[in-house]
Amino acid sequence: MKFKDKVRFVRQNMKKNRMRVFMTILATAIGCAFLILLASVGFGLEKSIVSDLTEGRLANEISIYHDKDFEQLNDEDIEILKQIEHVKTVTKRNNLHQEVMFKLDGYEANWPWVYATDFPSEIEAGLELSDGRMPESNDEIIIAYHFNEILTEGSQKENEIVYYEEDLIGKTIDLQVIYYDNEGMKQYKSFPVKIVGITKQPPPNVKEQFAIISEPLLNEIEDFTMKLFLNSEQSNDGDLKNLNIDNEKTYDDVKIYTNHLENVSDVTEKLNELGYGNYSVTSELGQINTLFLVIKIGLIFVGTIALIIASIGIYNTMTMAVTERTQDIGIMKAIGAHPSTIKQIFLIESSYIGLIGAFIGTVFAYATSFVINFATPILIGTLSGNEGVDNQNIMLTYIPISLVATSVSISLLVAIFSGWRPAKKATTIDVLKAMRRDI
Repeated sequence: MKFKDKVRFVRQNMKKNRMRVFMTILATAIGCAFLILLASVGFGLEKSIVSDLTEGRLANEISIYHDKDFEQLNDEDIEILKQIEHVKTVTKRNNLHQEVMFKLDGYEANWPWVYATDFPSEIEAGLELSDGRMPESNDEIIIAYHFNEILTEGSQKENEIVYYEEDLIGKTIDLQVIYYDNEGMKQYKSFPVKIVGITKQPPPNVKEQFAIISEPLLNEIEDFTMKLFLNSEQSNDGDLKNLNIDNEKTYDDVKIYTNHLENVSDVTEKLNELGYGNYSVTSELGQINTLFLVIKIGLIFVGTIALIIASIGIYNTMTMAVTERTQDIGIMKAIGAHPSTIKQIFLIESSYIGLIGAFIGTVFAYATSFVINFATPILIGTLSGNEGVDNQNIMLTYIPISLVATSVSISLLVAIFSGWRPAKKATTIDVLKAMRRDI
């Protein structure tokens, strides 16, 4: 008997007891759907947390905090970091510590966050713009996506604040350094700069309002403030000593970018050997993945229990099928059917029930998961009174293909195991007793 003949024979037998087979398939489908949905909670939470950690950050980025002596990094350290294998580039930033403000057409941005960087290394690291281009000269700058929200006119106390709404690309804006003269009067030194680019839009829950200038411009500003301080009558020997004028240049923020994500761990190990304090989101993800792997295995194990309970129905259905088809089995044996053929027919039938149940359960699980993920943000927004909850940041369930493959495999194995004993019993039926309906 060919395989397709066995399948046709099985389908004919199943049609004779449609209601009983349907109920068995339904039980299997419910068990499979329960397994998928239960485990999908673990996958969903992991995906939400990982997405939250990596949002707006590069996975191949490593932040360096200090050298082996717990000191700020200098040019010598930068050169050492660049020589490490698999390092693509090293970015170094310094904050502008002076009191500054931006002025443009009557609008002002007071005490903005301004930092200087080496633009070529930033480009190599993957700094992206939403508009404009990268600076090509020392008096060109780029601003963050929400910079216009700190460029305002009017008084906050009088509730008359007006935000700058015109396009900032190509505008020349005054970067004014604030200082106090010998008489204690507030003075301003203007450094006109041209806005040539706006950084890429950050994630929805992040506000970026900084400005990025070139290192030569930072040096020019610091030279001015240093000269001003040295000429001031307020300076004394103690102040000059604290300035450490002859000290080497250090950097406030240093980051390494590896040439590939899989090399982050190797570079991190090398940094640890060299004594550099470091942090990467990838190392944190490794610990999170291990924790969620344990949780997912536990949830799949609990879900499998539901399938095992459903297997009782398959066992009962197959046992009844063997009892009802005793005479048919006797006839098949009488005309020369091999016992293995009879066994295969019943195993195919139990597998058929398991596969159909797994298919229906998978479709039901996907539909339920979609409804849960759609309704959860709405419910949270309604119950918390915050209707602005972002749907993209909340995922209670997530069903990857690997989970579906695992669930279908478990359903199929449980179905085959449930049908194994009834199938074996069918092969031991005596032909004469079966023909006489004596069983």
